[in-house]
This record gives sequence, C-alpha cells and structure tokens, in this order.
Amino acid sequence: MKWLHRALFATALVLWTGAVSRDGLDRWIDATVLPPLTVEVSPEVVARDGRLLRAWQVADGRWRMGVALADVDPGFIAQLVAFEDKRFFSHPGVDPRAVARALWQAVTSGRVVSGGSTLTMQVARLLENSGTGRMSGKLRQARVALALERRLTKEQILELYLLLAPYGGNLEGIRAASLGYLGKEPRRLTPAEAALLVSLPQSPEARRPDRAPKAAAAARERVLDRSVGAGVIDAETAATALREPVPTARRDVPTLAPHLAERLQTATPAPVIRTTLDATLQAQVERLAADAVAAQGERMQVAIVVADHRSGEILAEVGSAAYRADLRQGFVDMASAPRSPGSLLKPLIYGLAFDEGLAHPETLLEDRPTDFNGYAPQNFDRITRGTIRAREALQLSLNIPAVALTEALGPAKLIAAMRRAGADPRIPGNQPGLAVALGGVGLTLEEVVSMYAALARGGVAVPLRATGDGTEGARVISAVAAWQVGDILAGLPPPPGAPENRLAYKTGTSYGHRDAWAVGFDGRHVVGVWLGRADGSSVPGAFGADLAAPVLFQTFARLKPKLDPQPPAPPATLMVANAALPQPLQRFRSRHAAFQATADAPAVTFPKDGTEVELMPDGLMLRVRGGTAPFTWLMDGAPVVLGERRAETLIPTPGPGFVTLSVIDAQGRSARARVRLR
Repeated sequence: MKWLHRALFATALVLWTGAVSRDGLDRWIDATVLPPLTVEVSPEVVARDGRLLRAWQVADGRWRMGVALADVDPGFIAQLVAFEDKRFFSHPGVDPRAVARALWQAVTSGRVVSGGSTLTMQVARLLENSGTGRMSGKLRQARVALALERRLTKEQILELYLLLAPYGGNLEGIRAASLGYLGKEPRRLTPAEAALLVSLPQSPEARRPDRAPKAAAAARERVLDRSVGAGVIDAETAATALREPVPTARRDVPTLAPHLAERLQTATPAPVIRTTLDATLQAQVERLAADAVAAQGERMQVAIVVADHRSGEILAEVGSAAYRADLRQGFVDMASAPRSPGSLLKPLIYGLAFDEGLAHPETLLEDRPTDFNGYAPQNFDRITRGTIRAREALQLSLNIPAVALTEALGPAKLIAAMRRAGADPRIPGNQPGLAVALGGVGLTLEEVVSMYAALARGGVAVPLRATGDGTEGARVISAVAAWQVGDILAGLPPPPGAPENRLAYKTGTSYGHRDAWAVGFDGRHVVGVWLGRADGSSVPGAFGADLAAPVLFQTFARLKPKLDPQPPAPPATLMVANAALPQPLQRFRSRHAAFQATADAPAVTFPKDGTEVELMPDGLMLRVRGGTAPFTWLMDGAPVVLGERRAETLIPTPGPGFVTLSVIDAQGRSARARVRLR
C-alpha cells in the first residue's frame, strides 16, 4: 500500500532528523553529490522586443523553454507556493511540519491526504528523474533538497522548478505550458490561468486540458480554493476565475520567420538569438504572403523582405507562403535562393552611367534594333520607340538602351557595383557579358534589396542584418546619381488600386516568366517582393508589374500608414532640360558608335550601289531604308534635298555619267551609292 510506504517514510524522516547530530547532518548534506544543475533548453530566436519568433525542441523531443523568475506572473508564484509549499521561503529544503502532518493524516485516515514533498524536493526529483514511490528515492530527494538549499538561492530553486515541471505530453516548464495551452507568455496570467498551470504538474497526463478538460477544471478549482484560504486571492476573484473556460486545445509554438530563424541558428547556435525583426509586422507580412498566392495555383510561391535602409535592419522576412512540405515547396527559403533579377539591375546601370558622364536623366538615347557584336536584345514588348529620354527609357524598362549603356560602361563595372552594394552575383561561366544587364546573373532577394537600399540612402551601401550592430558599407554610386535614379523611379505610376504616392519602385520579369519581382523604397524603408515557382519552372503570363507590384504596395501599407518623403536633391544636381545640357550629354553615343553597324542605320535602296540607271524625263527617284528623318541627300557632295521626312524623294534629272549619291539622317549617320546614269 503506497500510503503505508509513505507513512513509514515520513516516520523515519522525522525520527532521523531528530536523532542525527547537527554536525553529522551538516557533513552528510555537504557530501551530497548533486546532479547537473545546467539544463538543456529549447534554442530560441526572438524579435527586437523579445517576443518569441521560433524555437526548437531539446534533444529528447521536449519543449523546455528557458525562463527567469521575472518572466512569470507574480500571481502564479503566489498560488504555486500557497498550493505546493506554503513554507517554501522559510524551510531548509525539507519541511518537518509538512512531513509530520502528512504522517498524521495518513495514520488517522488510512490513506494519503497530503504529501510531504517541498518544492525543493520536487526539483530534486525532476533533476534526477527519480521516482516517488520508494522510500530510498524519497530519502535521496530529501538529501538533494537540503544540499540544493545550501548551494542555491530560493529564487534559483524556483527557476529550476519553473523550467522542469511536467505539464503533459512533451511540455516541460511554465513557458512551454503557457504557450502550449494558453498561446501566451506566462508574464501576465489571469488567476484562472495561473491556477490551471499550478495544478497540472501534480498529475500532468490525467489533467491535460486538451484531453481531460473536466479533470483540469476540478484541479484548478482546488488550487483556487487553497489560494483563497491562504489569502492570495479573495473569494470574488476565485468565483470569477471559476467561470473562465478551461482551454481545450493545444496550440503550436510560434514559428514566425522560420527560414531566417533556421539560418541564424545554424550559422551561430545559441540559446537565444535576438533579431531586429518586428514580430507584429512579421506576422502581418506572412499573412499577406499567404493571401498573395492563394489564387495563383498550388505551385506559386512568394518571398518578401522588409528593411530599414538607414540602419540595414531587417524588419520582416518571408521565405515562403507557408513553412511546410507542399507543392509550393514551402521549406525552400526563396529569400536566399539565387534567381534571375530580370530588369531590376537597370536602375544601377543608369546610376553608373550618370556617374560616368555617359548620360543624364534628360539625355536622348536610341531605342532601335541594335546588334552588339552578335548580341541583339529586344524590348520585352518587342516594340522600339526610337529616340527617347533616359528618364523615360528607365521608367519604361527598355532593354536596348540599358544594354547600350552597359556596353559603354563595361559589364565588369556593373558586377563590381553589385558587389559593393553587398551582392554576390552568380555569373554563368564566370565571364560577365552584356546579358547581365537584362538579368543574366543570379541574385537573391536579400541581395536585390541590399542594392536598392544603397540607391535609397544616397548611393552608400548598408549591409542588411537581422542581428548585431550595423556597419557602413562602400559607396556604390554618387549621391547625385542615386537621387536621380530615385527621382525617376518615384515618377512611375502605381499599380491599379494602389495609393498614389511617391514610392520609388521597379518591377522585373525574368526570361521565360520564371520570376516576377518588385522592389521599392521611400525615405526610410526598402521592400523587395519575389513571386514564382521554387523549382524554377515557367509561370505563363507572370509579370512583375501585375503580380509583384501590388504585393509591394500592400506591404508598405502594412508597414506604416504614410510613406516617408524622398530626400531632396543634392546641391550639385544638374536639373535642366535636354537643350540646356552640355553638348556631350544631350545625346548618348556609344564609345564604339563609329564602328558599329545597326539594323536601323540608313541605307540607299534605290538606286543601289554599283547599278546602272536609265534616266527618266520626270526626274531621278531616290529611296532610303532605315535611319531617322529628316534626311539630307547629296550628289557628288553637293546637297540636292534638305529636310526630307519621307523615305522617297524625286530630284531633277541630272546628266549622264557616274555619280555618288549620299544620304545623311538626323543622327548624322550616312550611306551612299555609286551608280551610272544613262
């Protein structure tokens, strides 16, 4: 009979403590070999305000969350002591009065009415995982408890109890239980919640509220009754607490920012990793991510990064719409996966060109079919627009002008700028070519956001970070060029339904519609959005402007109610129309333009070079293909037609013989034909 065993133990303990000499007892306690007092706890990643983002189970699969006494509601501590060990703060680890009471009650009633274990003895049992039924086990717990009281403070003993007490299933400790059953930290508990958590460790499996809510409610009532008797709470508070429903389901431990948290924990394992993330914003952006792909098919995936470009702090990061094994491949972290950035490098190209003196926002560029030594890019819509200002070319995201600027800069200079901005471009074959300008390079969403952060903060990079202190990065482009690019991007109209504002943003779509991007910034924050499929397959009809841009604007709406204004133009900024620009900046000409042949250059198609033409009485027909009107025609170097806007013109009949016919277009390009007239 267990009650008899406990009665015999209680008798032996009372007699023994009275019979042993003080010196002998001291030597016996001091000689106690204590179990390890350092307990493995679940690793945690927390937000900037200390809120839990993600945690992992300890080695044996249990949730055992680190906790300090200051992190627990004082009302819980008061009810715990009142119910389990009311003389905890005065006894030396064993309470002779409680032992004597337990003995007397057992002998007089023939059953166990109350136990004699103190909280310290329970900690001793939990540390050694020893049983409670054997007399030898009880004696060992008493000895360890007496030793613990000599080596630890009462507060430290309480913290061990708060860490180790069982709460059913794989929940250990007050934090795991509070998160698991109540969905909250134990910092603030109602009297009913505190009483429930006090009652569970006595019989954790039989009283689990998710499996036995009636037993849990009955146990909670006993704790409340004793708390009233001890003066911890009043009768009215207890009556109110009894009406509070007992939770009937177990909740999941938070898993916010799971991909980023896992990367941080893998890179620098630590009990607690403190991040720069905003837990509230993170939860909002994760919900937005799930909504963004809900109607886009079961394979569509999304990633979002939000950062403060002044400090480099990452405020929210979503690696996938849901952290689970599904057709979206939710376990893959798409915020750190290299993808083709499509047109997202164009702002950096223009910024570098502005710095190099190759162009200005008002410089005229040519958007015409061009062959760059065998590479003949086309615009995304396969339409060319002729002569166009640099500002408009960037806003329209035209490919041909961007490649022309990249050729003039040199692809290596673009790669170097990406690296200064904090990116690690993955270059096919390690040989950058002109295709880099249109996304022929691998970059992660984090790296793209880092580049745009440099544009947003005056051309100086700031390493993005989720932990630690910030550092200043390298200068990527000048402050003037950065402002010019930002001013151009801020002039883009927002997507349909988005608020009218001055958000500087750029969209991009990679080759084959595999990646849809949108990145934007205001005076303080930068946000990047990627949508696509994790396996890299094509998404027919996917465009950054249609899919990613609305999510970008929605993210900013969750970030803050109003955008921070863009910075003013630096004093050195040249803000004039094209006609007032210095002559070399009025029209962009490649450094190799004199040696380039373009598909749109003028060519004399009639009469053709080397042919013989019969003279007609009404004149000689001249015809040009390509080029830019108006045209000037010359015969043997002398002008015969000026300002002709048509491709065909008729000149008076010249005399017979050999002549050289030349045509010059508006850009100064020329063609000629040597013919014989008869």
